[in-house]
Amino acid sequence: MRRIDAVFARHKKPAFIGFTVAGDPDKETSIRAAMALIKGGTDILELGIPFSDPVADGPTIQKADERSLASGTTVDTVFDIVREIRKRSEVPIVFLVYFNMVCHRGIDRFYREAHEAGVDGILVADMPVEEADEVYKAALRNYIDPIFLITQTTSDTRIKKIAAKSRGYLYLVAVLGVTGVRDRVSSGALDLLKRVRKYTGVPLALGFGISTPDHAKTCAAAGADGVIVGSAIVDIISRNPQNPDVMERDLEAYVSEMKKAL
Repeated sequence: MRRIDAVFARHKKPAFIGFTVAGDPDKETSIRAAMALIKGGTDILELGIPFSDPVADGPTIQKADERSLASGTTVDTVFDIVREIRKRSEVPIVFLVYFNMVCHRGIDRFYREAHEAGVDGILVADMPVEEADEVYKAALRNYIDPIFLITQTTSDTRIKKIAAKSRGYLYLVAVLGVTGVRDRVSSGALDLLKRVRKYTGVPLALGFGISTPDHAKTCAAAGADGVIVGSAIVDIISRNPQNPDVMERDLEAYVSEMKKAL
């Protein structure tokens, strides 16, 4: 059984999926942050590959991308980070990447190297399902779960198409807009869960704007199989760039609190 499938198979409660930008604020601190998330109880680790134009992300993650790129992070650096994490943990690792970076490296090469490093799933944030055939085939050839986004404006027809190609889990966008902390989980997000559930048995994870234990409880009560947290984690990292010990402590505590809420 693949690592991501095993997470959802063994969990009776929703999985906690923690996101951080690889290389933020530098390679070594990024590895420490990832391990703190895992130690705190993160079930699946999402690593964003830093990009100069992350159109799906709000200011918090955009700034993390800028810090990572300024420190010299490349795709090779990110693969190195994954290999280092793999020496210490078997937690599933998912990339969130933009297609420009996959295309530049070569689609099959990117997926092959990701698999060899220890990556379990890849979400190409700006890749519509209608244009995903080559990427989808490369993912399957290299034993990587292709993960797709579904938003509140996605039609039922497109939901069926996306669900048919999805493995691992589906990433349901809980807000209209970009990533970033929000005050509450919208009713639209909960309606989206119900809509998508009709068409697939693939696990459904809600992300974008989820940051508090109350948010986690709301998602769990609505039937989400997972919750994805990014900006709140990146905020913790950004507050302690010169004090990684404090950063690690705060990340562990935050994940633990969110896990209890689930």
